[in-house]
Amino acid sequence: MVATRESPCSVFRRIAHHQHVEWPTYDSTPLYDRTSLAGLESDVRVVSSAWFTHPDHDSLEQLVCSIPLAYFRFEAHDCYGSSTRYEMDTLFRVFVLKELHGWQHETSLVEYLDSHPALCERLELETAPDQSTLWRTWNERFTRDLRETIQKAARTILVKAQNADVAVPRDPERNLPDRGHDATESDPDDQAILDEAGKITDHVSRVVFPAFSLNRGEGCEIHENAYWGLQTYLGLRENLAVNEGARSFIHESTRDRTPLGHGHRDQIRDLSIEQLREMYRQAIRQLINELAGTEEFFRAGIVAIDITESDPFTGDRVGHEDEIIGTKEKTDEYAYQWATVQLVGNAVPIVLDARPVRKGDTRKEIVEDLLDSAEAAVHVDNVLMDREFDSQHILEMLSQRGLSYVVPKRMQTSEKAQAKRLLKRGKDRYETDRKLHLGDNEWHSTTLIYRRKENSEHEDHRQYSVFMTNRNSGLLTEYGYRWEIESGYKSIKRFMAATTSKHFGLRFFYFAFACLLYSIWRAVDLLVQVQLTGEYEHSPIVTADNTLTLVKKKTGIG
Repeated sequence: MVATRESPCSVFRRIAHHQHVEWPTYDSTPLYDRTSLAGLESDVRVVSSAWFTHPDHDSLEQLVCSIPLAYFRFEAHDCYGSSTRYEMDTLFRVFVLKELHGWQHETSLVEYLDSHPALCERLELETAPDQSTLWRTWNERFTRDLRETIQKAARTILVKAQNADVAVPRDPERNLPDRGHDATESDPDDQAILDEAGKITDHVSRVVFPAFSLNRGEGCEIHENAYWGLQTYLGLRENLAVNEGARSFIHESTRDRTPLGHGHRDQIRDLSIEQLREMYRQAIRQLINELAGTEEFFRAGIVAIDITESDPFTGDRVGHEDEIIGTKEKTDEYAYQWATVQLVGNAVPIVLDARPVRKGDTRKEIVEDLLDSAEAAVHVDNVLMDREFDSQHILEMLSQRGLSYVVPKRMQTSEKAQAKRLLKRGKDRYETDRKLHLGDNEWHSTTLIYRRKENSEHEDHRQYSVFMTNRNSGLLTEYGYRWEIESGYKSIKRFMAATTSKHFGLRFFYFAFACLLYSIWRAVDLLVQVQLTGEYEHSPIVTADNTLTLVKKKTGIG
């Protein structure tokens, strides 16, 4: 079929309406800007995943011509540094096309373009480049990193097309470019992944879910697993409330008795916040014990601490003012807020602990509480936080615990003045030691690192970000891992059941259980990868939906 004018628009609308999808990536994290090749690779993955689900999209060339690139600044990866006859975005598309076909030489690409004038028109090519132009573009104009991104993009498109039963010109290499030229093992097919994921999910579910208990007496007609099965079932569908979900659950479950919506809520409401947190921590400990046997689990001890908000609360807050609090953006909006500590970096992104945020809770109390849980579960070296944790007392506490940190600093008068001086001198980076006053003639020593943002839209001090760290400046590169927690939040919220209840414990349980499902998904993915390939790539090969479906079956359905 031929893509219609409307079909690409419907794909991009679908992407935009999914809150858990990050696209474009640069808009999700301040450390991925419009020159980031990693961000571009992620965007290709997101778009191609959605593209081939449309019934009118059965052509790889249609995607290559349609994928949005106008936002991306290719000039950072252009060794020529001056305008030429062919724009970089057009050349990017042309070479993705070459990689899709697996042509070794530019001659085949030229012949193909010459014989497909309609394709050239869609690529905005008045005339096809000749062989020598293409050779120079690939070998002299493109940076090495850009060439690798083109290869990865083509591989991603081939895989996504194959998964959607779309015809492809060649089978994709199942070894990622950075695994080395001597890699010979191919990636497992989808059925092998599902089979292995089923076995591992079965085992993980049997280990993890017993940590949750409703403290019900013996002889109850409804098995306890039915409650966890219902909660998982709610996570399978976006914005599904418990009453509607319970009615559907009756028909999908193989159990004789399943809980009604009000019964499910009543059981959860009987649990205190501390009971819920202890059950969660126990479940995570069990999950980590399953991962501990793999060498791949123990990477770097980097954790990120952050606070996320539920959707803005629009109802009556009377009697709940300490629980439904002002949002971080300091607007007139109010929302429930939850804090988490999560493994980031090369490690599997497990949410180690979660807690509610109430009015009066200090940021220092929140960080200490979550770190206690994290250090009880795993070895922690480095802590990443955003600027709302810019507090000298928090930084001192982290140092006293023997932990390194990277935290963005709010720009006050002195930082703005320094940034202006750096701008005048044309300096991109600057480090300086700083003592932060703790009171009673006590000080915390830290290092301020000024870093100029690439292609900033500002012309003043806002071109710079300022970070604080108690280690060397090399840690600053690790701060890019913090965006992963934002990515995690989007997936977590995808797993949450919908509710209008003001019950604080119930609200927290919905969030915590979604964190658990997310962590199970990422843990299952690691174990499947290790079992099938012997190594772990951060990008999952097991989908979240597959994992939820498998968990659902192991908790009483199917």
